[in-house]
Amino acid sequence: MLLIQQTSILIDECDKCVSRFWQMREEDRAPDFFAEVKPHADVIHQLLKDWQQQANTWIQKNRPKYMHTQQIASAVESMEQFVVQSFYKETSKKRFLDATHSASYTLKNFYRLVKEEHSDAIEKTDD
Repeated sequence: MLLIQQTSILIDECDKCVSRFWQMREEDRAPDFFAEVKPHADVIHQLLKDWQQQANTWIQKNRPKYMHTQQIASAVESMEQFVVQSFYKETSKKRFLDATHSASYTLKNFYRLVKEEHSDAIEKTDD
């Protein structure tokens, strides 16, 4: 899967986590860990692992001015936590929303940088 596609999926997942967080509070129920939480978290954690490797490689190759591997690592670490936390109504609202906002911001900036680099590469080959 392309880096830009993976980034887009992760941006969507941030939004889904916020929606799930509010839904679980509204339904006032505890999820079945092995039926709901673990299967979803496993898929996202694998995607995050793959994305982090590709993103770090992209950063080392392209050396963007305002994006660093530490930001990628921080976004991945946050997402690994809040994907699971989004299933539980007991999760601290402020911390959860701050974490999702921060990760989403990093992902959107990274997406923009990759997209710009990709369109620059296409323009150079068209010349």
